[in-house]
Amino acid sequence: MILNENYKLPNGVEIPKLGLGTWFISNDDAVQAVKDATDIGYRHIDTAQAYQNENGVGKGVIASGLKRSDLFVTTKLAAEVKSYEEAVASIDGSLKTMGLDYIDLMIIHSPKPWMQFHESDPHKEGNSEAWRALEDAYKAGKLRAIGLSNFEQADIENILENCTVKPMVNQILAHIGKTPTSLIQYCQDQNILVEAYSPIAHGVLMHNEEVLAVAKKYNVTVPQLSIRYILQLGLLPLPKTANPAHMKNNADIDFVISESDMEILKNVEEITDYGDANMMPVFGGKLS
Repeated sequence: MILNENYKLPNGVEIPKLGLGTWFISNDDAVQAVKDATDIGYRHIDTAQAYQNENGVGKGVIASGLKRSDLFVTTKLAAEVKSYEEAVASIDGSLKTMGLDYIDLMIIHSPKPWMQFHESDPHKEGNSEAWRALEDAYKAGKLRAIGLSNFEQADIENILENCTVKPMVNQILAHIGKTPTSLIQYCQDQNILVEAYSPIAHGVLMHNEEVLAVAKKYNVTVPQLSIRYILQLGLLPLPKTANPAHMKNNADIDFVISESDMEILKNVEEITDYGDANMMPVFGGKLS
């Protein structure tokens, strides 16, 4: 069962292969969402400073009744934090907000501040400084693992050139109809685990006839097919939901997509229009 399976990060830390995304789940609702997920068997919860629900996630972790060591909690350093001092304060702020003694994984949410995402400045120095703060928190035992999100190859290379601890993950947008194979391969070559947010493409895949046909062949739902697809690429899916029925469905993926069907799914026409599905203006139109 997928909820009992883990990947191993380069430092030996085990990370559950399926996580619960919490983007757009309110702080109040996050408490019950985390509790429901852990009751079902989820052990990996993903949040972020920008989601404004870290406190609810932390309360949900406590309310689960599980040992802290049985849960894997990820949060993200706000994309606007591009100095060492700000990053140190933000890391400590997340620990306090969540009410946790340590965070299992903390990542830089974006190489650029969201409102500058389409500008040319790569913020190399700022990312290096933020990374240095994550390294220090990691070495101090506040964080069990550290990584990146939305980083392209050039952004990752900047970190690798200056780091003393290599990034362990890169969380990116990846799903059927948008699979950045070159970036995924680069990360895997660097022994960086790729996590896939929005693996169901914000629901757009639910209306894709090609995807629906493959799902019907396996007698599964489109979300189940989408999550299985991500796993068979060697990535870690982070489907977001506060609905316990959907949580159960997303984890019921005990089937294998054939190589020929994987090729069909890899070649689904690229999705470029998500409509108005969960777009966050503060993120400058960037999905996360």
